[in-house]
This record gives sequence, structure tokens and C-alpha cells, in this order.
Amino acid sequence: MPAVRRRGIKGPAIATGRQGVSNADPAMAHDPDAVPRPLRAGHPAGALTGRFAVPGDKSISHRALMFGALAVGTTEITGLLEGEDVLRTAAAMRALGATVERLGEGSWRVAGRGVGGLAEPADVLDMGNSGTAARLLCGLLAGHPLFAVMTGDASLRRRPMLRVTEPLSATGALFWTREGGRLPLAVQGARHPLPLDYRLPVASAQVKSACLLAGLCAPGTTRVVEPERTRDHTENMLRHFGATVRVADTAEGRVIELEGQPELAAAPILVPGDPSSAAFLIAAALIVPGSRVTVAHVGLNPLRTGLFATLREMGARLTVENARVEGGEPVGDLIAECGPLSGVEVPPGRAPSMIDEYPVLAVLAAAARGTTRMRGLAELRVKESDRLAATAAMLAANGARVAIEGDDLVVEGMGEAAAIPGGGTVATHMDHRIAMSALIMGLGARVPVLVDDSGFIDTSFPGFAALLNRAAGGEALGPP
Repeated sequence: MPAVRRRGIKGPAIATGRQGVSNADPAMAHDPDAVPRPLRAGHPAGALTGRFAVPGDKSISHRALMFGALAVGTTEITGLLEGEDVLRTAAAMRALGATVERLGEGSWRVAGRGVGGLAEPADVLDMGNSGTAARLLCGLLAGHPLFAVMTGDASLRRRPMLRVTEPLSATGALFWTREGGRLPLAVQGARHPLPLDYRLPVASAQVKSACLLAGLCAPGTTRVVEPERTRDHTENMLRHFGATVRVADTAEGRVIELEGQPELAAAPILVPGDPSSAAFLIAAALIVPGSRVTVAHVGLNPLRTGLFATLREMGARLTVENARVEGGEPVGDLIAECGPLSGVEVPPGRAPSMIDEYPVLAVLAAAARGTTRMRGLAELRVKESDRLAATAAMLAANGARVAIEGDDLVVEGMGEAAAIPGGGTVATHMDHRIAMSALIMGLGARVPVLVDDSGFIDTSFPGFAALLNRAAGGEALGPP
């Protein structure tokens, strides 16, 4: 059944305010209607040193809450990321009938309702700035016979949802969106959902996961084919909760098959540190002279570590200690030391394993010797901002040499971070990764760098500025 797209949504009135915020235990980190919070980064007083932990993995945290809500029994979660994006997911699971409790810092408990047991929400589901939560939630809602309306902040309302609503409509679910497939969005879930057989046109873990979530409620086998391997946290967690998932690499791509209508059993989850968050502390250590930092308990899923492979190709002094497996995910302690970097060519096939790290890689490329070409970055155009354009603008505003050639980002290295002129003001476009990347650049550039708003950093990395300042032994990041 085709997806339905209309300029307006007929039915209950849709408010685009802050519904659902009160459901989160800690206060939501950032109000998009609040006054912007500019932040400046300059040379630290000395080298960055010490051992640190970064917030829990955002991808795993979202999924832990969703699968906990779909399981029978009580799921205990340790190390949950308590940034705004994940708190929105917690609020949505409550609104859909699961019992979600915060026991302490990073410690949460979810009493689930079983596959197919979610309840119709009484109000609009406000997903804030989180595209991951919104797209995965589309899949979860598609398989339940309920009506729901979803919105988000100004940034999320600009981002396309057709990539998930079009394949999900084949389950029998109906979707209504604004022009261009954008939020606010209404969904009438399928009463008798059909299994999907879908080939992703481009590699996307979010689309794959949405299809698998919908397939949980459908009888038979849901089949998804991806042209390139993407992060497999959804497959790992499905198995962890007792679902039958088969994965095979074939001539047509990577095939994932899920047996529908399983009874998921509650299972404990230990969330590792987010490699995308660890990337910023590692990048800071690589460009500030004399630095050596250890980032403990970082997730090292091979489908998430493309940045670390690229950094080693650039000559970065980056090593892993205490490698181990916890909760079905590989983890380890990363040690980064400052040293010279050289430009490289990053192949397009690596993009799915480092899609969120290209802005900070671009900063390191500007500090390297030679040219770095990052190929095949079309996916960056549909992130929190047009992240490809925003990354290039961030570098250009601070005197770095950068160009966009088709879907490639090309950075002419300046030899060292101190050769980057700096002094620019970076428009973050409500994108937390652009903001953090620009601030990392400011730690090494000749003149401090200013970002127009740092408030959205809390969506994924609460305490970012405080951690960097602690590593630097002083106030390297502060108000302008």
C-alpha cells in the first residue's frame, strides 16, 4: 500500500511544541527556543592528559530502550546515554505504555509490553533533534495497530522521512507527512502487518533497523538487503533478546532475515562508550602538542570504527588496550598521542562505518600534511544539517583549504593544527557534531574559534566542554 503524503495532516490537531518533555527523568538538555549559547575554543594551557570515559553509545542506547519496551519482563540498562536524543526515546516508550524508570546515573529499568503490545499514545511524540529515534520509531509504530503523531524540533522537521515511510508502507501501515516527507508525521499502524522484502537503495542503518523493527510484528520472514554493511547493533540486540536473525553476504549484498513475531525476553544491557563521542577527545589529543589521553570502555564494533582505521592510515598514534567483549559488543581502551598526520584517500565503502565522524576527520585533515579526499558522502546531506556543506563551511570560515567535488570532500592539509588560521565563527545549524568539531579545531588553530550555539551538543555528549577542560587542565572552552 503506497505511503500517503499531504501538505497538512487531517485528523487530530498537531502541536509542534514540547510535548513529552516531562516524561524524561533529567530535564531535557536544550530548549530549541532558548537563547543560543555561543562557545569559544582556544589553545589549552598545556597538553591534554589523563584517563577519561565518554557517554554511552547513542545508537545502542536508543535500541536498548526500544527493545526493552518490546520485551517480556524487565530489562536493566547500565551506562545509558542521558543526552536529550535518548531521553526523547525514553519519553516515547513511556507514552507507548512501557514502564521506564531512571534508577541513577546511567542506570535505567524498562518493563516491556511484548512484541505487538504497545499502546496508542495520548499525545504527540516529540522526538526533539533525534533523526535516529524518529526513523526507528516509524518502524516500531508501523507494526502496531495504533494511531500516532510524531514531531521534532526545527532541525528534525527539515529532515526527510520518505526513506523509511516508503518501504514501511508495504507492511500495510499508512503515513501522512508534510510536503517532501517531513515531520510532523502521522501513522496508522497495520492491523495485520506484512513482512517486508526490501533492498536498500543506499546503505543506511536507520532504514534497515526501521524495517526490522516493523518485521517483529509480522508473521513470516522479513528480509532486508543492504548494498554495503552498516552498523549492526539492531541485529546484535535482536539476538540478545532472543529473536532469530540470519545474516549472509551474497552477490546481491548483505542479506538480513528476521523471523517475525518472536517473544523477546528481557535481558541486561551494558552500554559501551560511544566511539563517535570518543572521536572528539581523540582528535583533540592528536592535534594538541604533547597530549596523551586514554578513553576507557569504548565500543569497537568493526562497523563503527572506520575513523580509527583512517586515523592509523594517516599515521596517528592510536592504540587499543584491554580489548574484550561485553554484552555482545567488542570494547576496549583507546590511547591517543599527538603526532604528525598525513593526508589519505578515504574510500566510499568506509562511509557507513564512520558517517558521523567526517566533520572531525575534516579538522584533522586540515592539520595533516598533504591532501585528504573523503569519497562518497551523499548520506551527509541528510543529517542534522546538510553536514557535507556545513563541514566545508566550518573549515572555510577558519582559513582551511577545502572543496566539495560531487559527493567528495577534499581538504588540503596545512601541515599542523597551528597553521590553521582560525578566528572564524561557525554556523552550527543546530548540528551537535559540527559544533564539537569546530571547537576541537579551535584547540589547535592559531586564533580561537567561535561556534554560534553549543546547546545542541548535549543531545549526544552531555558535559563535553567540562570534560575537554578537565583534560586540558584549564578553561580551553568557554564563553566568548
